[in-house]
Amino acid sequence: MSGSNVWSRNREKLRLFPELLAQCSAEAAVYGKCVAATTTGRHELKKDLCAKEFEALKSCFMNAAKKKPK
Repeated sequence: MSGSNVWSRNREKLRLFPELLAQCSAEAAVYGKCVAATTTGRHELKKDLCAKEFEALKSCFMNAAKKKPK
């Protein structure tokens, strides 16, 4: 059954996440600071407030994921 193969691929991607996050720690920190700054007090996070920072983080993840694992 091919369904079990989907779970295997997803588990493998999740195992790589800490390494990808480590490679993108600067971008993750900038995005986190943006989110934290825009949600102080009673403010709620609104769409596109941190879009630039999110795109930088997403791009970093995509580039890191394309590299061969060690």
